Amino acid sequence: MKAFTYERATSPAQAVAAAARVPGARFIAGGTNLLDLMKLEIETPAHVVDVNGLGFDKIEPTSDGGLRIGALVRNTDLAADARVRRDYGVLSRALLAGASGQLRNRATTAGNLLQRTRCPYFYDTHQACNKRQPGSGCSALGGVSRQHAVVGSSDACIATHPSDMAVAMRALDATVETMRPDGARRTIPIADFHTLPGNTPNVETALVPGELITAVQLPAPTGGRHIYQKVRDRASYAFALISVAAIVQRDGTGRVAVGGVAHKPWRVEAAERELPRGAKATAAVLFAGARPTEHNAFKLTLVERTLDAVLADART
Repeated sequence: MKAFTYERATSPAQAVAAAARVPGARFIAGGTNLLDLMKLEIETPAHVVDVNGLGFDKIEPTSDGGLRIGALVRNTDLAADARVRRDYGVLSRALLAGASGQLRNRATTAGNLLQRTRCPYFYDTHQACNKRQPGSGCSALGGVSRQHAVVGSSDACIATHPSDMAVAMRALDATVETMRPDGARRTIPIADFHTLPGNTPNVETALVPGELITAVQLPAPTGGRHIYQKVRDRASYAFALISVAAIVQRDGTGRVAVGGVAHKPWRVEAAERELPRGAKATAAVLFAGARPTEHNAFKLTLVERTLDAVLADART
């Protein structure tokens, strides 16, 4: 691990000012992803700003009937919150499907959204990776790509986003609240928060350097059956081959977001109009233009069959 300086912020303004002062500075809260990347020298911040003392650890009701989740709310606490379990069950289930109990006790809401890919070529610094070193190439394109993206990818990157929570947030139409380095605040729809790789896979979110996530807001609950189904190589502590977050109403309409298939949680609203017709019709629109590899083409069938099981479960 390369040497770095450390600062404990006592206010949001101090945190963003510190990040703006030192190029390449990083915020740290739980550290469950950043510290691993620093040890491997994939992330090499010169300065680390500890934001644990900023008080963003509350879950509060909003005036429109939704919930405002502080950026520092731990995954365990969010999954266990009675209001989340009652009104946003897909989120609670997605959180509990991720990582381990010990990691969920440390991991934060903002940190979960900002997880970097678990692509093995990204983690192996001897391999070419445009995400880690722009312009170096993508070893996954000619390598073992079973875990990789089947849709929304590019010739520069076929990595997937690893978060379970983010997939549920996408189905819920969450909004991310931030503070920019100049102190200005803004809100970013979750649909626009994560980006597709294009020619710049190293740019993973809509955040500008030094921008701090302060909260995530959920809209008023919509009702319906909330289901999160994750398919993985082992029963626990494994990232998704694919996952399906669904909110299904009594009339068969609903929302669907898919994980493990793209550079970001994958949701196509036009596909949701096909839900009453079934999984096959929905998946056909969801994966229009898909570009699977020989190693991961099975994901298209796997999503369709998992969605079929989810819809059958919602009807019971």
